[in-house]
Amino acid sequence: MGMRSDVRRWFDTRTSTSAQWDRWRLSALKGRTRVSVVLPARNEAATVGAIVSALRFELMQQVPLIDELVVIDSGSGDETARCAAAAGARVVAQREVLPALGDVPGKGEALWKSLAATRGDVVAFIDADLRSFDSQFAVSLLGPLLCDDTVRFVKAFYDRPLSSGATVLPAGGGRVTELVARPLLNLHWPQLAGFVQPLAGEYAARRDLLEQVPFVSGYGVEIAMLIDVLEREGLQAMAQVDLGRREHRNSSDAALGRMAAQVQLAALSRLDRYNKALFTVEPGTLLTQYVREDGAFLPSTSDIGISERPPMAQVAQYRHRLARPTIQAVSDELAGERV
Repeated sequence: MGMRSDVRRWFDTRTSTSAQWDRWRLSALKGRTRVSVVLPARNEAATVGAIVSALRFELMQQVPLIDELVVIDSGSGDETARCAAAAGARVVAQREVLPALGDVPGKGEALWKSLAATRGDVVAFIDADLRSFDSQFAVSLLGPLLCDDTVRFVKAFYDRPLSSGATVLPAGGGRVTELVARPLLNLHWPQLAGFVQPLAGEYAARRDLLEQVPFVSGYGVEIAMLIDVLEREGLQAMAQVDLGRREHRNSSDAALGRMAAQVQLAALSRLDRYNKALFTVEPGTLLTQYVREDGAFLPSTSDIGISERPPMAQVAQYRHRLARPTIQAVSDELAGERV
């Protein structure tokens, strides 16, 4: 049995490869559109500097494609901030953005607050733990947005080698994707079945769209955003691009279990939001896992609950500062900058 016809048409027309996008052509096409690239980072001193250096040299100095390169430091305990700043990024401490609203742990918070710390009309998010980084990643994410006004959101996909060097098969995704995210999406949002890697951490979108969607905390942010964009914009406003090969730090099975639980909670929250299911009780937020020590299995319990930030357009502090004379003043006031 083949793919749904509407999904097949979308896949054939909205899927591109990295080689299709030329940085010089995109630089010419972008006109007055301002582009921000954001790297959410927590304890990524080993990799963030090389990523920033490549982006700054190749896509800001050699080719004027990126206008703003920002690292959102999510309370790192290592030299992440120093390495990123030394490589040429503007480093913003997550806790210093919209401080009156507090600070929630997790990647979703960094992404949400990055809207208040940047000014680009198009914003691209790239994970800070990538090894053997290629600046073409950013070029490819920006390509569909800069070439087609009807595209509002672009998601990446790629081969994901394990630390042993063996490629995960199928290339569609890792264990959490194949065992949790993909089944949930195919069952409840079958229009999203064409996305090769729905949990990919690299994506780009137009600011006016990002301002209108909520941001879920933790590992639920990717699946929730994918669903929210579909529900708000429709499938034809979305695209995906094959970045080739992506190398990053691999997680333990226990960490993947916690990630899977948050992905499931985020999907459940969207089933409720869009009236696709009726829940008589709230899902639990504790996950007990086991480790063997001294011949016995010992329980270890984690709180895997998720929270949600409202669309940034609804945040009074954000709207107030957007009314100021210059967007640069907005960025300077909302975001603390480290040198």
